[in-house]
Amino acid sequence: MATDLAAIGADLHVALTRRFERRRRTRRRLVTMAVATLVVCGVAATAIASGIGPDLQLDPTQWSIVGGGSVDNGRGAYVHAKRLSDGSPSTFLVEHDAGLPAYQAFLLHERTLAAAQASSPVPVQVEPGDLCTPFALTRAEAVALSTLRTQFSSRTNADATKASVDSAVQAAFAGSPYASEQARRAYAGVQPGSTLMPSVQ
Repeated sequence: MATDLAAIGADLHVALTRRFERRRRTRRRLVTMAVATLVVCGVAATAIASGIGPDLQLDPTQWSIVGGGSVDNGRGAYVHAKRLSDGSPSTFLVEHDAGLPAYQAFLLHERTLAAAQASSPVPVQVEPGDLCTPFALTRAEAVALSTLRTQFSSRTNADATKASVDSAVQAAFAGSPYASEQARRAYAGVQPGSTLMPSVQ
């Protein structure tokens, strides 16, 4: 009788162990599936949030996309977005200008900016006047670089030099934010000097 009870106890122990093991495997599979689903949903939400491709993907937990588009077969792209925390609007631009001559990169920027401004969901201030000629852009970049060389050490962060350089370019040339930014980024080492107009490099 004791042997029978021991055998029955052993059988019950084995059966319960198998049952718990099956439950554990099932629970592990469910957790794995849930995590995989969350990852897929997160990636899909990011892709849906931008709608413009990998360059302009915004965090869907922080931004709501309200529009966007592209120019030159996707070489320039933009997204209009609204910050979820306070509803403030922003527009994000990206230009694939690698390999373009400096002035052609400027024209791509201006086309992308014009398309973004034309479709902006909020009023924007558009700069009056004609586009800079190659000579005018060269002059604006030269003023910007001269200001950088006399006031800042090389590799100074481009954001730290913005106010001084924009002011100098504005005073000398009625302004060219693009030229100012190009010069500041090249001087900071963020982009190569070859992105500037040839006679400025």
